[in-house]
Amino acid sequence: MTANRRSRIVTAGVQRSPNRALLRAVGFGDRDFDKPIVGVANAHSTITPCNSGVGALAARAEAALKAAGAMPQVFGTITISDGIAMGTEGMKYSLVSREVIADAIETVCNGQSLDGLLATGGCDKNMPGAMIAIARLNIPAVFVYGGTIKPGRYKGRDLTIVSAFEAVGEYVAGKIAGQELLEIERRACPGAGSCGGMYTANTMASLFEAMGMSLPYSSTMAAEDAEKAQSAAQSAEVLVEAIKKQILPRNLLTRAAFENALAVLMALGGSTNAVLHLPAIAHAAGVRLTLDDIDAFSRRVPVLCDLKPSGRHVATDLHRAGGIPQVMKLLLTHGLLHGDALTVTGQTLAEVLRDVPEEPAAAQDVIRPWSRPVYPHGHLAILRGNLAEEGALAKTSGVKVPKITGPARVFDSEEACMEAILARKIKPGDVVVIRYEGPKGGPGMREMLSPTAALVGQGLGDSVGLVTDGRFSGGTYGMVVGHVAPEAAVGGTIALVEEGDSITLDAERRLLQLNVSDEEIARRRARWKPPAPRYTRGVLAKYARSVSSASRGAVTD
Repeated sequence: MTANRRSRIVTAGVQRSPNRALLRAVGFGDRDFDKPIVGVANAHSTITPCNSGVGALAARAEAALKAAGAMPQVFGTITISDGIAMGTEGMKYSLVSREVIADAIETVCNGQSLDGLLATGGCDKNMPGAMIAIARLNIPAVFVYGGTIKPGRYKGRDLTIVSAFEAVGEYVAGKIAGQELLEIERRACPGAGSCGGMYTANTMASLFEAMGMSLPYSSTMAAEDAEKAQSAAQSAEVLVEAIKKQILPRNLLTRAAFENALAVLMALGGSTNAVLHLPAIAHAAGVRLTLDDIDAFSRRVPVLCDLKPSGRHVATDLHRAGGIPQVMKLLLTHGLLHGDALTVTGQTLAEVLRDVPEEPAAAQDVIRPWSRPVYPHGHLAILRGNLAEEGALAKTSGVKVPKITGPARVFDSEEACMEAILARKIKPGDVVVIRYEGPKGGPGMREMLSPTAALVGQGLGDSVGLVTDGRFSGGTYGMVVGHVAPEAAVGGTIALVEEGDSITLDAERRLLQLNVSDEEIARRRARWKPPAPRYTRGVLAKYARSVSSASRGAVTD
């Protein structure tokens, strides 16, 4: 067994005595000091169903680590429920929590000289926060996902959290009665687990499996099923072997691994938030990953899975259809996956997928055969133009006409926009602009699920465009463009848009254009003054001072 980092750092017995005394108090015996000490980052929380089952998984992993010859040390990490915070000031803390999680895990593991890390997570920012820390630390590590929620049911259809948000728009539009809205709310989230469609949590867990940092099939398991706990124990066993063999994260988080993640992202029709999180993880791993790389994969890889929010199925359906290994085998067969990429198991991806069928089962319709994709190309497009010189992100899945030119309806906050939508002031053909919601301006780059879902609920999803320097929930779909950079708070052109200006949003041409002369834009820019910071103290103020552009993943280091 590999000696632990503490024994390598502090070698003289007299020096080690105080360290040993403290560790004896938490259960170490004489023979335990030569075992690898493994951190278990426990993201358990009852603040959200996403994380409410994580504590049991951490306990199962802890027991398995002990049985495999390691000494586990459990510590807590935080979570913010995006779904609960959505549409409120609290949502500004969501993306910030990614950095807090990463910093906390790095601090504990390096501060206590841990030899390995088993990180757990359930809600959206747990996954990228943990993986940023794993990339920084570069000690043997594995990620254990808390699992997906099972779908709710109402009137013969599956429900997810997005169903509740869209029901608000339907109620405002007079399409459903108040009692039906209440019944959807009551049934949308029936138990533990992360939001059930291919939203951000399920997307990022799937990408970690594709990158070899989680065990096969683990990212689509239901939180409440016995196989999820068994997978947590198996993950612990794999981690102990990785420590023995010194399989390090940066041996796995290579350029090839990130390209594999991009291929799977497109095939799944996954969350727009991956376009923030993958570059941030790559930054921590020392790998260059740009918006142009993402756009290139969107042009090459078809959407193969019919999944919510724009499709019909949920993550548990995908699991029954073969999960991420079946999706990856399709991509590998057609030359869009690096089969020689290593995984935490010590096997290559091709070895992991050896026994997976080359084509999905004919009896299911979640994973399409290569000859019949949901869309012939990826669902994400990087747009540029005078309104987004560094780039912006469009999600085109479920959109009938991926372009619009119309008059700008300008709002300086999500709340102001939501008020107008609920008052039925947004009309077909409008291009809604929500600004000063970027990483610095928000601060925190809130998700705009409330306004986008309300527009869909009112039947405006295909006839109204929405452009923002904020971001979108994994549950968002429609004619939406987010991550506009430079953002309004730093003087990006989005800050200069005036009510009624013509804006063109064209995903096919990769164009986001303010149809105003260069001379007029220059005059407006000369008059523009940056707004006073919305926060001057605390974590949001610190975040606003340090965060980078969305085009670089909104990193803080």
